[in-house]
Amino acid sequence: KNYTTHDLELRAVVFALKIWRHYLYGTKCTVFTDHKSLQHILDQKELNMRQRRWLEFLSDYDCEICYHPGKTNVVADALSRKEQEPLRVRSLVMTISLDLPK
Repeated sequence: KNYTTHDLELRAVVFALKIWRHYLYGTKCTVFTDHKSLQHILDQKELNMRQRRWLEFLSDYDCEICYHPGKTNVVADALSRKEQEPLRVRSLVMTISLDLPK
């Protein structure tokens, strides 16, 4: 489906909470995002039905959404970026012995 960027970011938070629910339910957690408008989503008056449903899901968790600028989030960048130079194997030596003990 064609979701807006705002909805995609919110959906990612909901997806992560569903995946990690066994660890996060009942504990305080902090969600860091580089999408600043998610920080203020609870204050918005006009939401579509999808956003309302997702916010209802978020209300079950004790989580805080904090803005973390994308340029300073080097760990996520390092994990999501493709490696510049692929690792190469210069040689591979494999010895197979057929002398099995009887």
